[in-house]
Amino acid sequence: MTEQTHTPRGPEARGYANPNVLVSTEWVAEHLKDREVRIVESDEDVLLYDTGHIPGAVKLDWHQDLNDPLTRDYLNAEEFAQLMREKGIGRDTTVVFYGDKNNWWAAYALWVFQLFGHGNVKIMDGGRKKWEDEGRPLTTEEPRHPPSDYPVPERDDSRIRAFREDVMAHLQRKGKLVDVRSPDEYRGIKLHMPDYPQEGAMRGGHIPTAENVPWARAVNPDTGEFKSAGELKTIYEEEIGLNTGDDVIAYCRIGERSSHTWFVLKYLLGYDRVRNYDGSWTEWGNMVRAPIEK
Repeated sequence: MTEQTHTPRGPEARGYANPNVLVSTEWVAEHLKDREVRIVESDEDVLLYDTGHIPGAVKLDWHQDLNDPLTRDYLNAEEFAQLMREKGIGRDTTVVFYGDKNNWWAAYALWVFQLFGHGNVKIMDGGRKKWEDEGRPLTTEEPRHPPSDYPVPERDDSRIRAFREDVMAHLQRKGKLVDVRSPDEYRGIKLHMPDYPQEGAMRGGHIPTAENVPWARAVNPDTGEFKSAGELKTIYEEEIGLNTGDDVIAYCRIGERSSHTWFVLKYLLGYDRVRNYDGSWTEWGNMVRAPIEK
């Protein structure tokens, strides 16, 4: 049965706890030449930007730019500051993320920015899909923004990131876990998303007590926009029993899909205590004696 997706027009009309974290395609079109705004494209398909992007938008490659090349971790504070300087992003710049596949990797990039406390971040509701569907302009010209003087920030993982020991402690406390992968991954039938190579973990299944809510259920498939707060509450609160006061950890395979769910819970529904376990199933499914259910 197809889910109802009657999303009201405009982010401000959907009852979100923090509607200011979303901007419309119209808003972006009006701010293309705003020096206080930087549009950032982050895609799963890292070659997509080169085929055409929003005029003035800079590219963030999730693999090359945001991840440490050796350690399974993110870039450090000095590297983040240097990246921001190169992209012409100041500490007070409003950064608007967008990308392919329901803003999947745009949410991931926003989450990484939040590790470094960059305050003014937003997502363009509908992402590339909506921009293209509306026939808005794309360019292959790379922008030349003057470099910024971005200061080296303090990186704080503790607020929004969970490590394996945090998840173990969370299980002991009977905390809430949301597995945002596909049902087949959750049941241990697959080790990766459908239509992708089945790799990355020795065992399939899910972390005990985790509820399964595939990440893309939060999005209207016809427009790429987020569903209304009422629809999201039906999914996360009525169906799996979450409450805004809960301590919640979301996970997927490597933390990218779960960053999307983290964004939904934290910003759109206003959950104060929600973290992303980016080690996710690639780590958990390979750990010796880690508890698993199918």
